[in-house]
Amino acid sequence: MEKFIEMSPQQSFLYEKARNFCDYQERCIYEVKTKLLQWSASEDSIEKIINKLENEDYINEERYAVAFANGKLRNNKWGKNKIFYALSKKHVPEIYIQMALNEIDDEEYINILKSIISSKKINEADDFKRKAKMVNYCKQKGFQTSVVMEVLNGKL
Repeated sequence: MEKFIEMSPQQSFLYEKARNFCDYQERCIYEVKTKLLQWSASEDSIEKIINKLENEDYINEERYAVAFANGKLRNNKWGKNKIFYALSKKHVPEIYIQMALNEIDDEEYINILKSIISSKKINEADDFKRKAKMVNYCKQKGFQTSVVMEVLNGKL
């Protein structure tokens, strides 16, 4: 059941701009609020516009979190830790972040980590130092240390 939200002409104009902004790709509430602030919208207008966009399903935090997590994993080869912190920074509720991370296929996740490890060349004679540098590199990409060590030791 959709409820009608009455808007002024200025709010309607900003709503249309925000709707087009959301049409382009999945957006979270934080991104839309930030954009509305850039467009000099009042707090009251922002609240009304966000509510209307949510009612009409232009904004859906769960859908956004899943799309963001899958995109960052596949395109940027980010690990779960980096995805978690990026979504947290965008004020996505933790329950949606956890749902998105749980939807990541473990086999695909490990294969991406293996491809990162095989493509990264580290010039280090000492095997221990080379492994430590590889672990640090993978941690920067957001992969868990335990998973990286299991892959490096051939357990996964």
